[in-house]
Amino acid sequence: MATAWFQCQAGASGDMLLGALLDAGAPLEAVQEAVDAVGVEPIMISAERTERHGIAATYAKVKTVESHMHRTWNDVRDLLDRADLPEPVHARAHDVFGRLAHAEARAHRCLPEEVHFHEVGALDAIADVVGTCTALHALGVQDAIGSPVALGNGSVEAAHGRLPVPAPAVLELMRVAAAPVYSGPAPYEMCTPTGAALLTSVCGSWGPMPALRITADGTGAGSRRVDEVPNILRVVLGEPYVAHAAQSTLCGDVLIETNVDDLDPRLWPAVLGKLLAGGAADAWLVPILMKKGRPAHTLCVLVSADRLDDALDTVFRETSTIGARMVAVAKRALDRDFATVSVEGLPIRVKTATFEGKVVNAQPEYEDVAAAAESLGRPVKVVMGAAAAAAYAAGMAP
Repeated sequence: MATAWFQCQAGASGDMLLGALLDAGAPLEAVQEAVDAVGVEPIMISAERTERHGIAATYAKVKTVESHMHRTWNDVRDLLDRADLPEPVHARAHDVFGRLAHAEARAHRCLPEEVHFHEVGALDAIADVVGTCTALHALGVQDAIGSPVALGNGSVEAAHGRLPVPAPAVLELMRVAAAPVYSGPAPYEMCTPTGAALLTSVCGSWGPMPALRITADGTGAGSRRVDEVPNILRVVLGEPYVAHAAQSTLCGDVLIETNVDDLDPRLWPAVLGKLLAGGAADAWLVPILMKKGRPAHTLCVLVSADRLDDALDTVFRETSTIGARMVAVAKRALDRDFATVSVEGLPIRVKTATFEGKVVNAQPEYEDVAAAAESLGRPVKVVMGAAAAAAYAAGMAP
């Protein structure tokens, strides 16, 4: 399972993404077989070595026969449904073309089913989408992060006539995904609708390259040579890096986080209970709102480095998440101790925390307070107050 980071300082297109993944080691044969399985007019894909501003890159060249067919979203969906593709490739390609259809529909004020893809429905775009999805699957990419994306400026000739850059569909795709964008250094179309749809489908988050142990990298070349910037897109593949306790006297714990929007909320207490029973120092949930207004939770688990694998096993087995973030954290724990006070003859433990030799916190243990309240027939809040007062009288005051 690999994490991918896409560097998009010269924008993104389908051939740039495919070229970068082929350069990183995705097998061309698997890509060609997947494209062939779609069953359209003949398409040949080759990986050509080239350079942009002296930087070695791979250009994914797509060679097709001339075709005047303008396929609708329903046409493309039917092609994908009939194709013999691995399920992850099938699902990703569906998502990419679905995003394109909805973005084009909003741009042209029509229904997604009425969209004629024109450029993005042409054979080379089918090759780019299915090929890129296949390459991601072959490389084991499960999680992806994208850098801010250069969109370009000016205008571009399209099937609808001359369009402003960024194209309306590109703006809509980036808006829906809440992706960070900027104009970029070159007065051309730097991000195509196909490139935007692929990026927003694959990238679950955006920002600088995360801490990774790099396993591979690749550079994909765009077809245009521009003076202002190397027209390339880079991908870095790796495993998330977690600093373990031996690497820092301050850091013995790891914080695991994952966003989940499709788990029955009644299961969360059992998940938290199993994490704590399995050795996690703490586990908690944070309510969040994800894209498209979906309510969700962030599961947070604080665990020592030597119990990290056990905690991850519980997270992946007991929840519906397919990935997790891991961050090494520094922790300062106060010295703790227990003392016992008496409330109407019943013992109640009090946990104390000291800093530089002085008590800074003193809290009666709730379970003891609740048991004493039950025995005495008194409200829990009354016994809690009495226990706190007894702790204060015994010299355990902060």
